[in-house]
Amino acid sequence: MASLLNYSLAVSLIGILSLYFVPLRFKANMAVLVVFLNVLLTSLVAVRSLTGPVFEITFNAGAMIGDITIAIDSLSAWFILIINFTSITGALYGSGYLKAYNDPARKLNLHWTLFILFHLSMVWVCIIQHSLAFLVVWEVMSLSSMLLVIFDYHKPKTLKAGINYLVQMHISVVFLTVGFIWVYFQTGSFSFQAIQTFLGPNTIWLFLIFFVGFGIKAGFVPLHTWLPHAHPAAPSHVSGVMSGVIVKLGIYGIFRIIFLLKSDYLLLGEIVITVSVLTGIYGILNAAVHRDFKRMLAYCTIENIGIIGIGIGLGLIGMGNGSPVLYYLGFGGALLHVLNHSLFKSLLFYSAGSVYQQTHTRDMDKLGGLIKKMPKTGVLFLIGAIAIGGLPPFNGFISEFILYSGLLEGLKSDNLSQISLLVLTLAGLSIIGGISVLTFTKTFGTIFLGSERNILEHQPKEVSQIMLVPQYLIVLVMLSVAFLPHFYLNIISNLLANFGPISTIGPSGLNEYAEKLANINLYFILFIGIIAASWMIRAYLVKGNSTQIQPTWGCGYVAPNNRMQYTGKSFSKSLGKMFGFLLIEEKKYKELNAGEIFPKNRKYASHYLDFFEDRVINFVTHHIVYATNYFKFIQNGRIQSYVWYGIVFMLAIFLMTVVNILK
Repeated sequence: MASLLNYSLAVSLIGILSLYFVPLRFKANMAVLVVFLNVLLTSLVAVRSLTGPVFEITFNAGAMIGDITIAIDSLSAWFILIINFTSITGALYGSGYLKAYNDPARKLNLHWTLFILFHLSMVWVCIIQHSLAFLVVWEVMSLSSMLLVIFDYHKPKTLKAGINYLVQMHISVVFLTVGFIWVYFQTGSFSFQAIQTFLGPNTIWLFLIFFVGFGIKAGFVPLHTWLPHAHPAAPSHVSGVMSGVIVKLGIYGIFRIIFLLKSDYLLLGEIVITVSVLTGIYGILNAAVHRDFKRMLAYCTIENIGIIGIGIGLGLIGMGNGSPVLYYLGFGGALLHVLNHSLFKSLLFYSAGSVYQQTHTRDMDKLGGLIKKMPKTGVLFLIGAIAIGGLPPFNGFISEFILYSGLLEGLKSDNLSQISLLVLTLAGLSIIGGISVLTFTKTFGTIFLGSERNILEHQPKEVSQIMLVPQYLIVLVMLSVAFLPHFYLNIISNLLANFGPISTIGPSGLNEYAEKLANINLYFILFIGIIAASWMIRAYLVKGNSTQIQPTWGCGYVAPNNRMQYTGKSFSKSLGKMFGFLLIEEKKYKELNAGEIFPKNRKYASHYLDFFEDRVINFVTHHIVYATNYFKFIQNGRIQSYVWYGIVFMLAIFLMTVVNILK
């Protein structure tokens, strides 16, 4: 099995070198081939570890670093397979999406090189069990993804988004480094097993340090502010992979630390579930009011991280209570939602990218009626919208139903404070689901239905087949989760049986829920079939009747035009006003003067700000910049000053040596 990983590294190296020699029209094909071979090789190892024994090898990296362990257990395997599927669909979609960027060749060489490194680094994050090596691979993943984000680096907003992302990823690394170094100084080992040895009286603080470090990558509120900038700025295939899997590596890290815990399950579960509910509500509220459809999808990622976090918190409470039902339903729902979100969110980003490629705008208020010109993309986006809303018969319904079931099971507890928290969580999850339906009703209706609001410079048409095929593959896997939940839940049950305290390792109730869920989806399909059959029977019966078309009463609008349609802004305006304390709207409009009887033409523009970015992060950074301005005189550009700095420094060193401060 180790040879497969070696082959993967060799394939990557050869593939990257080959990119610089193959003709321009074959560069994307070469990149897709390399990613496919890496997916194949690493998946072979992962599948074996998912259903069988742990694969583990150790090699010595010198006296300073020590032994580095590479291990693939069922948890690593689950995430590797998700990463692999999303990466190959992203590469396929990107090969069609980037056809408009055939010049210069160097830009494509670098992009596909980074994509290969990005995919490989995500896989290796899941298999490294050594703190220093983990940080190196984590850094490679962050740097490669940042450079992928700034593909259109000539745009100032894109460059700013990339730098913002890079800074926050390094803040994440600082927290992870602090946690790993703390463990090293107490145990003398960089191994992940040393974390388990160290955990005990320091559980809460060490866990919170790691939770912040991994939570920045995952996008928990208020650690999320990189995400609404980076996802819209990146090319859509990169956005799909980042939203689909890179944020899940934060979730992977949290799971890895949780399964090393020995105590304080209840307290940590309550903390995680509280943060997660706030994350979910905050994310979907912002998604509901934004009109940039890629930014809207970015906030939906934050919302779904909150849903996953609810499952994690519920599983921790199950560990604390010694409840196998809560353990399996909480962690099982979270792990399944990791898969489901990677599927429907990448599908939504790919279909949104198709819209952007054809219309050259991300503003949904400038679009409309695209279902007539891009019917396949419209249907694919609708499938993703239904799935992300948690509605049957798609896969989002499966994982959310399991989480709801877990919350209801938790209400059987005799702990009043725990019941109160779970009731509020249940209410929060319901609010998230309701606003999610509103959000995607607005988005799909504004973009694909009605009439076009603006005459576009280039008339949109359906995208190429190479961009549609990966979306079809995603839909197939989504349907397999929806109608064959036994298969996936059985894998997750076996995975969870390998971890957790003995008190929670009991018979899994997931198979019982799988049967219920499959039946619900079948009944839903039957219901849809009855409606379709009724419509066909009616159409057959009235086929011979004459049809007359007359105008209806138009509420006074007898000559409608495209400006009379609901916009994304008008659709969610009431919600925005209701939560105006959290959803900050910035308007650009010159108010009328008191004596201005015949006003001139005016332009009105508005957009929503991120509360935490505007009120917290910008406040802090403003004061830091303000304080550092007092020290600008040090770097004044005068050579004489720099010479004096050197003289003063040497004198200071000399004096400290004389008085034995320095020896």
